[in-house]
Amino acid sequence: MDSRDAIAEARKRGMDLVEIAPNAKPPVCKIIDYGKFLYEQKKKTHEAKKKQVTVQVKEIKFRPGTDDHDYNYRMEHARDWLLDGDKVRAAIAFRGREMSHRELGAAILKRLTEALSDIADVEVAPKMEGYQMFTIFIPKKSKADVKKAAQHTSTAPDADISDTPDKKKEKGERVKKVEEKPEDDLMDGIF
Repeated sequence: MDSRDAIAEARKRGMDLVEIAPNAKPPVCKIIDYGKFLYEQKKKTHEAKKKQVTVQVKEIKFRPGTDDHDYNYRMEHARDWLLDGDKVRAAIAFRGREMSHRELGAAILKRLTEALSDIADVEVAPKMEGYQMFTIFIPKKSKADVKKAAQHTSTAPDADISDTPDKKKEKGERVKKVEEKPEDDLMDGIF
């Protein structure tokens, strides 16, 4: 169809002539409502973004002399991030004479790798980069998917995800232990 005839037909219908495939021979055009077309395109891109999963790389930093409490605190944060589906970069910063004791940093990273082995895989093996030794962990597919599925399938509005049967059992055991103690023992800890 001639382009002038197509434009006239579109105006007669109260719609727009939109070129769909300009590189085709002959070019392909459609008579559609262009505003509605743009709206539907915008809606499709919005839906695609909603379903898209963004993976962040979060970092925890250690020093060669990091003590147990600080190590456990950072390891728990790394565990939470991995369960949320993010990558974790564990870095150990060396200063001055600490560079001669790289084995201390390697021991911390090895300990961390063993602690997170149930939920994470090592993407980048421990290596030195300047004054830092680092490794990168990625979540194991099955663990992250299971947690996200549990969050999305919960239909009860007041359902607590943390109250899994194992957690409830642990809470029940803690309550029993407190009940078994005589009241005098409880008072000793308070005063």
